Amino acid sequence: MNVADTDGLWGLFDAQPDPPGLVALITGAAALLLVVSGTPWRLARNLVTIVHEAGHAFAAVLVGRRLQGIRLHSDTSGVTVSRGKPTGPGMVLTALAGYPAPALLGLAFAALIAADRMSILLGLAALLLLGVLVMIRNVYGAFSVVAAAVGLGAVALLAPPGVQAVCVYAITWFLLLGGVRPVFELQSKRRRGAARDSDVDQLARLTGVPVALWLLVLGVLAFGSLFLGGSWLLEPVLS
Repeated sequence: MNVADTDGLWGLFDAQPDPPGLVALITGAAALLLVVSGTPWRLARNLVTIVHEAGHAFAAVLVGRRLQGIRLHSDTSGVTVSRGKPTGPGMVLTALAGYPAPALLGLAFAALIAADRMSILLGLAALLLLGVLVMIRNVYGAFSVVAAAVGLGAVALLAPPGVQAVCVYAITWFLLLGGVRPVFELQSKRRRGAARDSDVDQLARLTGVPVALWLLVLGVLAFGSLFLGGSWLLEPVLS
């Protein structure tokens, strides 16, 4: 593989060399520890919430609903408001899109890594965050999104390839693994009698399909993305 010059902005579109297989293992282990932790997870979960709400927003726009705004809160909860028909396939897709969004974005990032496009991944992530920023409607949400976008943009434009590789793998692993834990958290809350107006409850009311089956769908999407994306990330180790 020929490695092109990655200096400057145009370097975001060039291929980068494959990092050592050890990078995939170490960042994966670190992301797993973060996801199963206590306080560190509650802090890092803000990124999962941003992607979750962005998933709702993207689906709402995709099906022609009028997106009103996104609010992110310090307890890692969030809400996306859109206007349109309260029933039908468009509303179902909008309600469904939140929980799978982190794992599916992680899967897309893993595909870019497999295609040797790590730098463009960081720049793309920063642009996506700035797109979300346009729809943020509270101060905490705006601060969270701007901080994440600035950090990603700085790494994309200023960091050497080795640092970029570590950041890209860590973010991708975190999205893949971080897409799994919220599904279990949701089921745990519902078992305790909480979260009775969650996404899966809305989906059950909209479709008549039991909540348990919607939880199964979310679990399959999360674990399927983790399995496929993880296999791409670990390809340097397994090959």
